[in-house]
Amino acid sequence: MMRKVQYPKSFSKKALRLVKKNPVLKEPLNKVFNILERDVFDPSLKTHALSGKLNGLYSCYLNNEIRVIFKITDDSVSLLDIGTHDEVYKTSL
Repeated sequence: MMRKVQYPKSFSKKALRLVKKNPVLKEPLNKVFNILERDVFDPSLKTHALSGKLNGLYSCYLNNEIRVIFKITDDSVSLLDIGTHDEVYKTSL
């Protein structure tokens, strides 16, 4: 199911800083955005539901270290946070 990917300003700023520090992440990040638009549960993303204080949100892998946190609605995916495992799970929202 196709969903529109929403890039809130706070997410975009954080993603740009991440890519600026690690330019090799630009292409994989764009790939993840394209896959999220087509199928948020594509096996390559390793999408999984979160629990606890992040209940109702989902996470996917950019690589072994970087995660993307997002919310799914019927017609969109709203990107909320990006960073290392510790950054997004301990400080997210």
